[in-house]
Amino acid sequence: MTSELQRQHLRGEYDNVAGDGYPGDHHSLRLRRLPSQMSIHDLPHYNPSLSDAGDSEAGDHGQPRDLRSLPLPMAIKKAKLKSRGIQVPVLSKVELWKQEKLKKLRKFQTQAREFLYFLVLWGKTIQKIGGNFGGGVKSYFLFLRFLVVLNFLSFLLIAGFVIIPSLVFRQVGTSFMNSTGNERCTIYEPNPPGLVVFYNFFLDLLSGTGFMEYSFMFYGYYNNTMVGNSSFSYKIPLAYLFTAVFYFAFCLICIIARMGSAARVAVATGGSTVVNYSMIVFNGWNFGCLGETATKLKQKNLLYRLQVDLEEESLKKRAASLTLLKKFGLHSLRLLMALLVLGLNIAAFYGIYYATTYSQEQQNKRVNKESDGVQDLFFEYLPSIVISVANFLVPLLCDQIAKVEHYSPSITVIVALLRAVVLRFVGLGVLLFTLWNQITCTGNMDDAKCKECSYNYASYACWETRVGQEMYKLTLFDLLINIAVLVLVEFPRRMVVDNWSSKVSQMVGRQEFVVSSNVLGLVYSQTVVWTGALFCPLLPLINTVKFVILFYCKKITLFSNCRPPQKTFRSTTSAFFFLVVLLLGWMLASVVMIYSIAVIHPSRGCGPFRFSDNMWSIIPTSFYNLSAATQEFLFFIGSQAFTIPLFSLSGLVMCYVIALFSIYGKSVGLLRLQLKRENRDKQFLVKQIEELSR
Repeated sequence: MTSELQRQHLRGEYDNVAGDGYPGDHHSLRLRRLPSQMSIHDLPHYNPSLSDAGDSEAGDHGQPRDLRSLPLPMAIKKAKLKSRGIQVPVLSKVELWKQEKLKKLRKFQTQAREFLYFLVLWGKTIQKIGGNFGGGVKSYFLFLRFLVVLNFLSFLLIAGFVIIPSLVFRQVGTSFMNSTGNERCTIYEPNPPGLVVFYNFFLDLLSGTGFMEYSFMFYGYYNNTMVGNSSFSYKIPLAYLFTAVFYFAFCLICIIARMGSAARVAVATGGSTVVNYSMIVFNGWNFGCLGETATKLKQKNLLYRLQVDLEEESLKKRAASLTLLKKFGLHSLRLLMALLVLGLNIAAFYGIYYATTYSQEQQNKRVNKESDGVQDLFFEYLPSIVISVANFLVPLLCDQIAKVEHYSPSITVIVALLRAVVLRFVGLGVLLFTLWNQITCTGNMDDAKCKECSYNYASYACWETRVGQEMYKLTLFDLLINIAVLVLVEFPRRMVVDNWSSKVSQMVGRQEFVVSSNVLGLVYSQTVVWTGALFCPLLPLINTVKFVILFYCKKITLFSNCRPPQKTFRSTTSAFFFLVVLLLGWMLASVVMIYSIAVIHPSRGCGPFRFSDNMWSIIPTSFYNLSAATQEFLFFIGSQAFTIPLFSLSGLVMCYVIALFSIYGKSVGLLRLQLKRENRDKQFLVKQIEELSR
């Protein structure tokens, strides 16, 4: 009876509230508040003795109902929670202490995550870019941030094991001299440092010559120094070689780790467009968005993702509706365009080869002549200029060709990236091939130029420094080109489009941020750094500064000069493909490093390997200087008794992982098939309900 009176009292207090506990459409939200003249004693009080009866009446099979589903005031809900808490067995002091520590630990973890979020490099900027321009443009800036961190960590590795020890041990260490061989080949006299005018200082800074040639930036500065006593030994040649190898291994591990995470995201979000649409609609929203700005950015990001799915689905339907004759015509057109792109690339390769040969000939002619300023600088930068012009014009023509091939947006990005990759990587390979031919006399050691010193000493007294200078000029010139394009092309274009209302300006319009060409620029720059890091140890630091400047330049041009892309593409697939292209660049640079270490004779007048037949020969020499126990251990690691069990165990683990991956793949396929069937069943039930309701 008391319970019934209490319910009637509650109905009287909330008779202006709808059945679901909220005011109706004709009531104001202020009616949900209790009158101010009501005392706290007038509020309905909770009697614990009535709890069980009320719960048993409302629930099924005697189970209490959830408090959130009961139309009760918050005060009564709190009282019911307290009464239920009294019935819980009392915890011991140790368990209470553990719970308290667990709560504090979780709170600390939450605060640490919030603090680390503010320490993420360019986190808010990249989130803003993703909201305004879509995930495709955002993937470029994420890729750029990854390369900045990678180059900075690589510089710390090189500085810690090569640069700093060389500077510290240079005065206290012992440099070995060679008593055999031709003394003429050991003479290396770079331009001596002295008082120069600012004009020549600026030219040396751009070309890496003069005061920069014999500095710790380039290979020729480092000696074959060794510091050792009874308890400590440090060899600069060994550290130089091992650091280069570990540098490449470290970059490979970082790329593979990033590819693994990108592949997991691509697999999770790939597949059917219907499944991806459901994931965006039901799981895409981030309830942690705080503020109007973050909410709008997330809304725009979801809009771009839905636009990608709808556009790709429409293209698939259009491709499926083509007749056999139209498909044959489309594939014939694509083949013709591919041949045209191949012709453009061949022309660019020939131009790079001719420019490199001519530049080296002009530089060799003026070895003993007085510098001619701007003309000499032009000859030094001639290969870089030709490569930059080819990298600008050919991808631009390829983008226009891709418009008539009718690929989907995501496939268009990948095809454009592949074509530009071939151009840039092979162009860099042509440059290096031309240099190696001139250094090694095309591999003919009996040639008069290479017979005396085993390499072309007359033209390349320290060929490692010369190669490092070429990579330095390529890196610096690429940065200057990006800044010049921003200032001289992109800003004037935006001003003309915004302030000149002609048909030409409106037809041209604001530029779009082309992700494929920009990503390829990053991959090309990183490949140049990997190629030249063996000959220019400071190149990773220079590239770090370059990428930081490039980030802000691209950010400025994106928000000031670019419009949102008309055709979006899936960022998950593209992010994985960007790393695949970066891995190809790493492989090209690795081939160059292996060839330089194992085949070409080091310069006899400079560098830590000046008295070795090749750079790798320092490894056997250092191995036989180790203790007998260490040699036996290393011999055991390289013996069959160790390698055969290791490879067998690795094969078993690999087979297990492959089998597990196959099982998981089949399980995922079955679950997706089950989701599709349930979706069809629901659609069938909805149709049946509609037919019965008529």
